[in-house]
Amino acid sequence: MELFTRLADIKKPFAHACVTIGNFDGVHLGHQLLFREVVKLAHLHHGTSVAVTFDPHPLKVLRPGGIRLISTTRQKIELIEAAGIDVLVVIPFDLDFAATTAEQFVDDILVGTIGVRELVVGYDYAFGRGRRGNIDFLKERGRKSGFPVTVIDALYEGGMLVSSTKIRELVAEGRMRDVRRLLGRYYQIRGEVQRGRQRGGRVVGFPTANLKISEEDLCPKRGVYVTQVVYDGKCYGGVSNIGYNPTFGGDRLVAETHIFDFDDDIYGRPIKINLLRHLRG
Repeated sequence: MELFTRLADIKKPFAHACVTIGNFDGVHLGHQLLFREVVKLAHLHHGTSVAVTFDPHPLKVLRPGGIRLISTTRQKIELIEAAGIDVLVVIPFDLDFAATTAEQFVDDILVGTIGVRELVVGYDYAFGRGRRGNIDFLKERGRKSGFPVTVIDALYEGGMLVSSTKIRELVAEGRMRDVRRLLGRYYQIRGEVQRGRQRGGRVVGFPTANLKISEEDLCPKRGVYVTQVVYDGKCYGGVSNIGYNPTFGGDRLVAETHIFDFDDDIYGRPIKINLLRHLRG
């Protein structure tokens, strides 16, 4: 996948660009439907599948502290690449960009820079200053500029609307089985293993890995979870406790994980932790 983090780096429009736009937080099953449709259209027209997203998430700029995200930018990029997208355009979002009108976004970016020939969006997508760029606007603009607009309907799984908002609620409630149902995979936290007060790991007789969780990040319900730990390409079983642990630094929120059948020293090393099931609070 080709990655662009500045519009200025796109020197010419892409060949028959089949485009989807969104924040894609979590890259859930609904987002994956968008990507499949874009990839299908690109194959049909021998064109280029293009996803357009924003960094940081617009609500991080417009409502500071008002949203906690399911996925990091790095996770989102990895998941979009895994979906088979040819080109990912990550537009830097700030207050100046927030002033961009829907007309400017379509004319200057979608048509002028990317060269959109097909557009695929979710049923509730809206963009531009005042969110004026809704579905009706896009269809009308598409007729004028020569690109058809495909709208993907709402998706439900187990009676639940597949949406980033719903997934955030489920994560906060510790309902990891339902989270997996809507994401299509386990919810994952990742980071570098932190050193506590020299009381973890071999000192207490079993391996532990401790990840600091930022108060600005989406925090799962506190308590004990059945987990999978991914380290150095291998997967291990584990049990994680998420909470404020004075043993590992006073008042910081951490995910303290006991890894089964594992005794390596991994302080400072990156790991990923999949949360399978909440056991108790």
